Amino acid sequence: MERLKRFFNSSIGLKMVVALTGAPLLFFVIGHMLGNLQIFMGQDQINNYAKGLHDLPALLWGARIGLIVLFVSHIGAATRLNMMNASARPVQYHHEKTVQASLASRYMLLTGGVVLGFMVLHVLHFTLHAFDPQVTGYHDYAGRHDVYRMVVEGFTGFKGVLWVTLYVVCNVMLGFHLSHGASSLFQSLGVNHPTYTPMLKMAGPGIAITIVVGNLAIPLACLVGIIPLPGGGS
Repeated sequence: MERLKRFFNSSIGLKMVVALTGAPLLFFVIGHMLGNLQIFMGQDQINNYAKGLHDLPALLWGARIGLIVLFVSHIGAATRLNMMNASARPVQYHHEKTVQASLASRYMLLTGGVVLGFMVLHVLHFTLHAFDPQVTGYHDYAGRHDVYRMVVEGFTGFKGVLWVTLYVVCNVMLGFHLSHGASSLFQSLGVNHPTYTPMLKMAGPGIAITIVVGNLAIPLACLVGIIPLPGGGS
């Protein structure tokens, strides 16, 4: 047990924790994006999808609790790793040599903090309805919570412009974070081979761009009217 504790308090162990907690978080982000993109299939589809999730409260809350544990572990390990790296080099270089380090890799803690703040705002916005409490009363023709109308109204008008701007900035930060995180995930777990390591490094930016484009397609489509407000509902 003591050896295990020392390992997970080392830089290698902390990198493994960051990777092992980051992988399921990455899959969650992808799944969340794919689920939300169903709004392009219409009001009935996205409302039925949301109802299906809420009809499984044990699964839903289990996933939420699991995500919280993953987030806390991921942030804690990343922060401790950053502090260890900083203490190992108490005096900063006069001329920082960052030829090998990408912009994304150098600001992982900063972009991670922005992503955390964005996640909190996203939950307040669309899960807890803290900014638009009236949307809790939105229902469609089948009596389901009208998620479609809630999302479209949230990204239209002057208020929508502000929210879309915030979502663009935060998703770009998410993209920077994922572009390095997804690429370095396998390396942190010891997966390294001359043949496929270059492909894994290229996969990170590709995954990040896909997620950013997918996430931003919804608010931008609502703002310009591609996804229109529903004609009915109460």
